Amino acid sequence: MVDVFTTREVAELANVPVRAIDKAVEENVLTGIRHVVWRGKKRRMLPLHAVPYAAIVGRLSLTLTRGDKRKLARVLAARSPGNMTVEPLEIAPAVSVDVARLVNRDLAERAVRYARARQEYVEENPDILGGTPVIKGTRLTVYAIQGRLDGGESIDAILEDYPDLSRDAIETAALYARSHPLVGRPAGRPWKKAA
Repeated sequence: MVDVFTTREVAELANVPVRAIDKAVEENVLTGIRHVVWRGKKRRMLPLHAVPYAAIVGRLSLTLTRGDKRKLARVLAARSPGNMTVEPLEIAPAVSVDVARLVNRDLAERAVRYARARQEYVEENPDILGGTPVIKGTRLTVYAIQGRLDGGESIDAILEDYPDLSRDAIETAALYARSHPLVGRPAGRPWKKAA
């Protein structure tokens, strides 16, 4: 599934809260949503234009009506990935948005690169660590990568330990881990550390 994203991936790529994406879905602002079985789980997958849409609405300093939000989403959906965030958008009479000033020009292209890297580097196989997401060809979980980065290690330090991996694989694993957090009770006894 290339160029489709989970709600959390859209939020992470656009740097907005997940609830903003959920609200756009509930209001039927975003179109092209598919419910698919992906990596063994039924997931709601959003199209590429959801990423720049979320980034624009999240950074816009005015409140849009539901109709204006739908128009913005439709215009973005009609654009090619390379042109999504380049040209200004007219979202209402006399209201034009300079998209390039609000979001990074290559936001949609970065999202496409992430989607392709996710397919290339991340694997969820029930025979490998019980289905925990790992970097393909290894037993290194995406959560271990995220933990090391959150602990202050650099990507270069991780690459020294795993010279067969690429920088892109590390960055993709970290973003995947942030957008697919572990659920359930934390491991160990965290209440012991607090006491």
